[in-house]
Amino acid sequence: MAFREHKVTDNLDQLLNILPLAIGKFLRQQKDLEDLYEIVLDLGRPPEARFPGRVVDLEMTVTKDDIDFVVARVGAFSDDNRAGIERTLHRISAIRNRQGAIIGLTCRVGRAVQGTIDIIRDLVESGRSILILGRPGIGKTTKLRETARVLSTDLRKRVVVIDTSNEIAGDGDIPHPAIGRARRMQVAKAVLQHSVMIEAVENHMPEVIIIDEIGTEAEAQAARTIAERGVQLIGTAHGNSLENLLMNPTLTDLIGGIQSVTLSDEEARRRGTQKSILERKAPPTFDICLELQDRDRIAVHQDVADVVDQLLRGYPPQPEIRQVSAEGEIQVLASEPAADLSHAAEAITGEPGGRLRIFPYAVSRSQLERVIRSMRMPAEVTKNLSDADALVILKAYVKSAGRIIQDAEARQIATYVVKSNTIPQIQKTLREVMHLDAQFVENEEAALREAREGIDRAMKSGRAVELAPHNATVRRLQHDLVEKYQLKSESIGEEPHRRVAIYPLEAR
Repeated sequence: MAFREHKVTDNLDQLLNILPLAIGKFLRQQKDLEDLYEIVLDLGRPPEARFPGRVVDLEMTVTKDDIDFVVARVGAFSDDNRAGIERTLHRISAIRNRQGAIIGLTCRVGRAVQGTIDIIRDLVESGRSILILGRPGIGKTTKLRETARVLSTDLRKRVVVIDTSNEIAGDGDIPHPAIGRARRMQVAKAVLQHSVMIEAVENHMPEVIIIDEIGTEAEAQAARTIAERGVQLIGTAHGNSLENLLMNPTLTDLIGGIQSVTLSDEEARRRGTQKSILERKAPPTFDICLELQDRDRIAVHQDVADVVDQLLRGYPPQPEIRQVSAEGEIQVLASEPAADLSHAAEAITGEPGGRLRIFPYAVSRSQLERVIRSMRMPAEVTKNLSDADALVILKAYVKSAGRIIQDAEARQIATYVVKSNTIPQIQKTLREVMHLDAQFVENEEAALREAREGIDRAMKSGRAVELAPHNATVRRLQHDLVEKYQLKSESIGEEPHRRVAIYPLEAR
């Protein structure tokens, strides 16, 4: 898929013209002026010009006259301490002292960038409601602006932009051309944003409503009302990911809300869960969720309802990843690239293309199977220890399962201890089984260093040396290393304190 070249409109001269002359002159001399994104003026401090990857301090001090110079040249500040320059997208935000006087300004460069939604244009044109998440400054508002233009001008849809801080369509009564034919409704006070959202639906018959920064419970409820009336809603909210919203009680209604449900004993056994669980309360307001990971990389959750259900069950999400390559091509990956587990399974089983066979002892079989599916592991649960490549045992049963563990040790089957019958703990154990974590690799290397030191001590002293406790996989590596030095070793003690003892030949 080709990636069209971006066309940028920034009206930068109009922003530089409201700054004190010395500051404007300095900035015009910067070679990367087109990358400038913010100028900070704080009383009694040097002005800061912020560029991607660097901050430039000017050799001067901001005075009260400098602050007043800028304030006199911008529009009136609203109750959220924001102002703008008419018919531009630049935003000037004020910091006040306790008496209400302005003592600091943040002048952010606003740019209209055409082509930024090429990577998600098919989703925008689908008619489904879209929620955009991402850290500040990553381009959420820029994408909203371009979305308004594409839907209103290219597709000729009736689009209304709810512009609380004039950040989407610029300052003044006439909206910036960047939003195309979309109509703009301004909001007198930020606390009235939710009522203006409802007013837009009731009075102006939009097909699409675009809103930036849904941040209150009232706005979340207004968003649900809009979606339920069949209007396509495209908006942004605070948070970097869908999982963040699950933990945000104010905005969780955007993704369906969460409620605690008590299951019957039979249903809890069938599901392999506790009796009290969390479930989604209602259909989500938004059909699609976009997580902006970078300006050129987006994680796409095509079905918010399904993803929320999976998260509440403990399964990690598997979003579609879209990114722009170095060559400018849009790449669509089926899902987040997962670790290649086939090689790990082959290394453990010793069979090309083999599947890891896991024998659970007191570990929920249904939970284990669910984790295997969610992690897409080349593994299966077996009912017979003799067929297994790994034994996973619940920690509470380690002492009473001595015979099972000894049998596994005799068959050279690795044993792993699961702390509790929960999906996160089972996931953690299976990652250890498959050697996926960097911490496991570090532990493995440290254990081999420890074994070499133990071998050296055993050979020099002629006495047995006991190593620190490790799981069966690491102990097997230590046994192999001891054998290479033509010494003897055995595992002693009980799980999870089972460890390797190294014996010089004469000691055995």
